[in-house]
Amino acid sequence: MKKIKAVFIDRDGTLNYEKEYVYKIDDFELLPGAIEALKLLTDSNTKIYIITNQAGIARGYFTEEQFHELTRYMISYFEKMECKIEDVLYCPHHPEGVVPEYTQKCLCRKPNTKLIEDVIETEGFDVNEIALIGDKDTDIEAGLKLGLTTYLVLTGYGREYQDDTRADYIKPDILSAVKHLLEIR
Repeated sequence: MKKIKAVFIDRDGTLNYEKEYVYKIDDFELLPGAIEALKLLTDSNTKIYIITNQAGIARGYFTEEQFHELTRYMISYFEKMECKIEDVLYCPHHPEGVVPEYTQKCLCRKPNTKLIEDVIETEGFDVNEIALIGDKDTDIEAGLKLGLTTYLVLTGYGREYQDDTRADYIKPDILSAVKHLLEIR
């Protein structure tokens, strides 16, 4: 296996506890092992991209600015913990939204792959050098469409998908996934 140079990590249910539509700082609570996992990736010079569907914007539950406020808080916290995040990629769209400018089918909402493809093109990554970690089938499908190494974690919604997933690996949580990823490369 080629050395993994980049990892795309889903946010809600993978890094932080899945609570319906997390957009308030008070509701943002990291899962056990999340910081250690990010530290391991940072220390191994693996680029970290957080990739998240944020349908709550399209549904009118919170604004894009509220999402950005939480993202700034999260990135600041990760920096204090010496975890380097390259970028936070997000899709604010949903075909059943109520906010007109976000109510649409798009190419960036997982399982679609535009957000990942844009990074691959910009950074010149080989798909064999990238892994994706997530707790939903949409995460795994996005990775599989591009030929990435995929990990389903059993936090968040992961247990609902474990019996039918096509993920390359199933791990109990992000820390287990990252340790495995670093061992096999």
